[in-house]
Amino acid sequence: MKILIFNWQDIKHPLGGGAEVHMHEIFSRIAARGHSVTLFCSSFHGAPSEEIIDGIRVIREGGRQVFNFYVAYRYWTRFRKEGYDIVIDDMNKIPFFTPLFVRRPLVVLIHHLFGRSIFQETIFPFALYVFLLEKFAVWVCRVSRVPLFVVSESTRAEVMEKGIFSERISIVPNCVDHSRYRPLGMPRAQAPTVGYFGRLKKYKSVDDLLDAMKVVAAKIPAIRLIVIGDGDYRPSLERRSRDLQLSGIVKFTGYVDETEKVRLLNEVWFLVNTSSKEGWGLTVIEANACATTVVASNVPGLRDAVKDGETGLLYEYGNVTELADKIILLAEDAALRERFGKSAERWSQSFDWQLVADRTVLLMQEIIQHAPDR
Repeated sequence: MKILIFNWQDIKHPLGGGAEVHMHEIFSRIAARGHSVTLFCSSFHGAPSEEIIDGIRVIREGGRQVFNFYVAYRYWTRFRKEGYDIVIDDMNKIPFFTPLFVRRPLVVLIHHLFGRSIFQETIFPFALYVFLLEKFAVWVCRVSRVPLFVVSESTRAEVMEKGIFSERISIVPNCVDHSRYRPLGMPRAQAPTVGYFGRLKKYKSVDDLLDAMKVVAAKIPAIRLIVIGDGDYRPSLERRSRDLQLSGIVKFTGYVDETEKVRLLNEVWFLVNTSSKEGWGLTVIEANACATTVVASNVPGLRDAVKDGETGLLYEYGNVTELADKIILLAEDAALRERFGKSAERWSQSFDWQLVADRTVLLMQEIIQHAPDR
């Protein structure tokens, strides 16, 4: 197959996240099977306009603020002439509306819908812009009857609520590379250490974790928090940490490479994910693969990734008191952490990129075979 992907970012983009990992892990494996994969995405400072990354031909053009305006133009002036068998629209943030102009077999991949949660992330005019565009994009998907890939049951249910029939929706889940994410046999940190792992965005609600840590520290003075990752909300979180007088308790690592990330996931006692919404919980499963349990907010995506009371704990989103109580519970109960950690590691084994890549190939071949003339 000759495959074309539209995505805002590639795996090397400094602001890339779970959507980019999902795309790269699946399609690099598909490329290794002999299929041709081209990714068209936005550029960033210092990036070449074209390169091969793990078998994927990456073409970059335009910055993040304007990339969506390039997609339709480049499709009509370049890509539609290159004979692709199928086009994948990795819909994330501002949509590309590919069903309106792509005339090849097409799949729209949806990680999650922002919906009203976008108003937690950015200022009102821009949030309204994203909210309305997303609403229109879902309508376009519904009336065009384009097949959809989603990453979780939560996203599938969310899409079905918009009037899209279930037979058009296939689940292509997030997984984990078990050759990288695994127990290292090293001891956990000596002091009770909580971790946060992910992008630092406002809608991730990491400030709730800082508020909870203030409560926890009053009962467990030795508690520590390591915030692993970077993002545009980091300066605000650092200010909040200082205002809460947590500077001696909280450490912000910034960006870390894969090796250091795995080491830290093996070092922390458990992880906390406070996000208001996710398509899945990629960071949850990566931590689980390191035998590290997770406390997460009971929201779409995260409730798919965490089996409450078995692989970790869920708490009511925004309930700082409940979050603090569950952090204290895990910090003080080593046997519970150990039990959850072992169960979490077993749970993570069911998520394998190789199997998902195989399934994606079969799904795409079926879509090509049954695609109507467009």
